[in-house]
Amino acid sequence: MRFSQIFLPTLKESPSDAEVISHKLMTRAGMIRKVAAGIYNYLPLGLKVIRKVENIVREEMNRAGAQEVFMPMVIPSELWQESGRWNAYGKELLRIKDRHERDFCLGPTHEEVITDMVRREVRSYRELPRNLYQIQTKFRDEIRPRFGLMRGREFIMKDAYSFHATEEDAEREYQNMYDTYCRIFERCGLKFRAVEAETGAIGGKFSHEFMVLADTGEDAIASCNKCNYAANVEKAEIKIQGSGVRGLPPQALNGGQKPAPAGFKQGSEEKPLEKVSTPGMKSVEEVSGFLRTTPQKLIKTLIYHSDKGVVAALVRGDYEINESKLKKLLDAEWLNLADEETVRRTTNAPSGFAGPVGLNITMFADYSIQAVINGVTGANEADAHLINVNLNRDFKIDGFGDLRMVVSGDSCPRCADGNLEIFRGIEVGHVFKLGTKYSEAMNATFLNEKGQERPMIMGCYGIGIGRIAAASIEQNHDENGIIWPIPLAPFQAHLIPINVNDKATMDAAETVSKNLTDAGLDVLMDDRDERAGIKFNDADLIGIPVRLTIGSKTLKEGSVELKMRKSPEINLIKLDKVVEKISAIMRPAR
Repeated sequence: MRFSQIFLPTLKESPSDAEVISHKLMTRAGMIRKVAAGIYNYLPLGLKVIRKVENIVREEMNRAGAQEVFMPMVIPSELWQESGRWNAYGKELLRIKDRHERDFCLGPTHEEVITDMVRREVRSYRELPRNLYQIQTKFRDEIRPRFGLMRGREFIMKDAYSFHATEEDAEREYQNMYDTYCRIFERCGLKFRAVEAETGAIGGKFSHEFMVLADTGEDAIASCNKCNYAANVEKAEIKIQGSGVRGLPPQALNGGQKPAPAGFKQGSEEKPLEKVSTPGMKSVEEVSGFLRTTPQKLIKTLIYHSDKGVVAALVRGDYEINESKLKKLLDAEWLNLADEETVRRTTNAPSGFAGPVGLNITMFADYSIQAVINGVTGANEADAHLINVNLNRDFKIDGFGDLRMVVSGDSCPRCADGNLEIFRGIEVGHVFKLGTKYSEAMNATFLNEKGQERPMIMGCYGIGIGRIAAASIEQNHDENGIIWPIPLAPFQAHLIPINVNDKATMDAAETVSKNLTDAGLDVLMDDRDERAGIKFNDADLIGIPVRLTIGSKTLKEGSVELKMRKSPEINLIKLDKVVEKISAIMRPAR
């Protein structure tokens, strides 16, 4: 391909709305152009990368035994109403009407459509298992689309769905897809971790996210420094050790008992409860500074509204509540921080002054507050706090649990001596064990070997195609531009003749280009009549793995300059060795 012919509008400056490096570089390198918020055109260079990702995904999914299908993006509301998600999914679901005023949506995911497809065709356990996948455009009406392809509204996704007769077979396929995803991301040249995760709006029993490690990642992941344990911070567990605290056996909501947190110390004397004035002091930092104490002495009381009613959640002042854990403890369908009116009605005070003493609602607490003696809480009164607050003497708790976000340095919940470290990551894949959530709701059943009707057991497996491309750039770039891993590069070699007006130079360039192409390599030749500096800058920006420079000086020696994009080193190679050399470089990735 000639540079003069390809539609490749590079830019010197980044767009003003670009926040992360992948968005900046994909725009500057002429890969994408914004159409509307979170909606992009893929230009030739960008589409070549997308197709590289799709081919890797397709090859590995086929290798794993899955079969490709293609489902509509426009979905009738009836299917979503059957599953119960028409109202539950929220405003991210873009609802539309056709000319007959019938309700449809643009598919953000396809559990309903695939379940309907399979229930119409599969009758017997002999027809199971099935794993069907597609690579297709999705639409989620994100409230704040950003980061280019990493959080767009319209995006390309590989979504697969498996159907099984037994739990054992569903577990087998989950592991099969887990292993397949590892191969996909390894082939894409990504540094990643598979982490335990929440199931979110998809639902199901458990899941793993595949995270590309990058400082600009939206998600935080906790990873043990001694074992393989890793989890999204929303899912990451706290290690619990020892037995009850101060004579109180901590009761979990489900009636089970949990021991005290690691590091708990007994033995402090309880002081008399006292109310103090804290005018305008609401945050942990403000209150602890004003009262000359530490955040560890504070007990935060947060009021939540859920389908289980209004509840209070307590956590030590230096920690943050993990709403996913609280929702699970409550077994709630939905959970939100209470609005100001609900807080005032519940506590008789504005937000920032809630406390457990005298609060007449159900209260749940993180294990961390069991270690707080003579603590500080809101007084349920404007501009006032209580000091010397003690559990059991001054207030009671309805249930304890692991309700806080993990922090760096927490003990690993899986191994004996590991500690958790916090990293940033970009989610590029997610595997779910759905169970019978959709098959029961939509009556997708089969007859087992005894002739009994049973709901199919399902799995769900998604990969963000565009996200892989963006995440790769987040991991592989420098101050000059992109550094593509060989498997994802839009071209394999970037050929730069220095003087396009010199016949000998262009003849050599044409010969090298043809020889590389004939060897099955994809070449971009910069045939523009531009200064060498402009060509080199564009080459660094685009990030093709190998740069070959042909100039009159080296040509007299029968050589060309070879430079790898990821290295500053420049080497001379003979013209008759170019194909052999480039082929050897590319061979591991082909």
